[in-house]
Amino acid sequence: MQPELNAIPQLTDKYFLKSKEVVRRFGDARVTYGVFMRRPVTFAPRLAVDWLNAVAQARGTSFDIKLNFKEGSWVGAGDPMLYITGSFFHLVDLETIFLQKIGAACVAAYNAYTVCSDLPKVAFLAMDARHCAGQEMMELMAYGASVGSEKAKKKVGAIGFVGNATDATAHFFGQSQGLGTMPHALIGYAGSTVRAAEMLHEAFPEEPMTVLVDYYGQEITDALEVCRRFPDLAAAGRLGVRLDTHGGRHVEGLDMAQSYAVLDRNCPQAIRGYRTEQELRYLIGTGVSAAAIWYMREQLDKAGFRKVKIVASSGFSPAKCRMMAASEAPVDVIGTGSYLPEKWSETYATADIIAYDGKPMVKLGREFLTQRWEEMQRTADIVQVEPEKA
Repeated sequence: MQPELNAIPQLTDKYFLKSKEVVRRFGDARVTYGVFMRRPVTFAPRLAVDWLNAVAQARGTSFDIKLNFKEGSWVGAGDPMLYITGSFFHLVDLETIFLQKIGAACVAAYNAYTVCSDLPKVAFLAMDARHCAGQEMMELMAYGASVGSEKAKKKVGAIGFVGNATDATAHFFGQSQGLGTMPHALIGYAGSTVRAAEMLHEAFPEEPMTVLVDYYGQEITDALEVCRRFPDLAAAGRLGVRLDTHGGRHVEGLDMAQSYAVLDRNCPQAIRGYRTEQELRYLIGTGVSAAAIWYMREQLDKAGFRKVKIVASSGFSPAKCRMMAASEAPVDVIGTGSYLPEKWSETYATADIIAYDGKPMVKLGREFLTQRWEEMQRTADIVQVEPEKA
């Protein structure tokens, strides 16, 4: 997230570099950029602001960065999010990079807030690292998830995101390291789900354990076998089973008709309230459906393992989480990477210069960016970004 100064020219759009050379030859100006997005977002500017300030310090200059919203605030489409004022010479070659650091984080924060507020009693684990295009995106997504999570905690009392999968970005969630237990590969290596659990527990005896149970397509059978193998962990609430069934089949013991029956027993209003085929799929379809989670809870409770937690993963987008809420699915933890922007084009932040040496001037069609700025000039309405918590 902090490219060295000598790398900036290689990462910047060429026309900005040409503009920088023109300004060097013909004289600098003090300019103000207005930054906005074309869709509603949750404001997550810190990584961009920190980077801009670091570059300014390294270049021996300073930028006046005025935020129109507090971190975590809702921002409407087209609303100017922040204004950046400073030397045109020192700002013009930074636009490519600072826009990269704003848009995706704001959309991730919006989606993370949505899932956390829809399911306030569920803990979330950020498992997006494998779906990110490198370390920089990983950091943007973790930061965005943490902003959305904190907003949900404040507004609806949500549990929110309790951690993520990698050590590098764990600090965004107040953790010293990433969280996680076993991948499917460990079960294949061990030869059985129970044996994989035994190996994991022997290697990490002091940690709570969550065991994947879909490897062999025997979610219920393997979950109960693991519970019987570790009755003390189960009774202490230190054992969880993770459903990660792929979308090509139903969880063991279910088909569509039986899935209807499960929901009818536990939450009949959900099955009567769906509106689209996709919503119906989330409720009673293949993979990790609401019916699958309810069925696992029924079987665990029937066998006396009421304190064993259910962890669910696989495609838990905001839309899927809404249906989990509608069905009151008894899930304790959701592992998700699906708060990542679904349409990357929605993450594009845009910047336009709106003033040169204090004189308002913006391209035709972007006059809306100057209105807030002119008000701020009159009222000195400056909101500073909250510092990152240690």
